[in-house]
Amino acid sequence: MSSTKPTFSYEYPRPAVTVDCVIFGFDKGELKVLLTKRGIEPFLGKWAFPGGFILEMETADECARRKLAEEAGLEDLYLEQLYTFSDIDRDPRFRVISIAYYALVKSTDYLIEAGHDIEEAKWFSLEEAYALAFDHDQILSVAIERLKGKIRYQPIGFELLPEQFTLPELHKLYETVLQRAIDRGNFRKKILSMDLLIDHSENQTDRHARAAKIYSFNRDKYESLKQSGFYFEL
Repeated sequence: MSSTKPTFSYEYPRPAVTVDCVIFGFDKGELKVLLTKRGIEPFLGKWAFPGGFILEMETADECARRKLAEEAGLEDLYLEQLYTFSDIDRDPRFRVISIAYYALVKSTDYLIEAGHDIEEAKWFSLEEAYALAFDHDQILSVAIERLKGKIRYQPIGFELLPEQFTLPELHKLYETVLQRAIDRGNFRKKILSMDLLIDHSENQTDRHARAAKIYSFNRDKYESLKQSGFYFEL
C-alpha cells in the first residue's frame, strides 16, 4: 500500500481558514476577556484572541478546542460558534477567513498558561481590550453583542459564576453583561419563579438571619423542562 502523500491541483485560489476564540470570564463583578500576546509575526507583541489554522483533517470545533488547550490551557468549557469573518485584507500575509467562537469560563477556576507561539496569556477588562491584532476589535464587538442577546433567553450566565452563588452576585452579572440597571426585586422574583435554583442556605453553618442565601443552578431540571417547551427569559 503506497504511503505517498496525495497532491492536488485546483483551478481557483484557496483561502486559508482559521478559528479565533473570544473567552469571557466574570471576576469581582467585572466582565473580562482572555487575550494572548503574540510571539510571532504578524503583529508580534500585540494582544489577540487564541486561535490558529484549521488542520486538513479537523473540524472548526475541534480546532477551536485544540487551540484553547494549546494556547491558554483551557479545556471543558462552554463554547459556541459566533460568526465568520471574511474581509479580504484581514490578514496581511494572505487571504484568511476566520470562524470565530465565544467561550464562557469561571475565570477563577483556571490557571492560565501561555502556550505555543504565545508570550503571555492574561485577563483584560473590556475597557482595556482594544487595538488588538488583525480584526479582533471587530470580533470582540460582535461577541459582546451576541453575549448580551443570548444571556437573556438561555441560562448561559451560570457558566460565568462559581458553582455556588448568591442572588446579588447573579443580579450583578446580568447588570454587567447587559450594561444597564435591573430592578433587584423584579429580578429576584423572576429568577425564583422559574424554580431552577437549588437552595444551599441550610448548609451555611455561620449564616446570620439577613445574610444572602447560597444557590446553585439545577442544570438537570432545566434540560428536562426545556424538552417540554419551557422557555428561559430574564
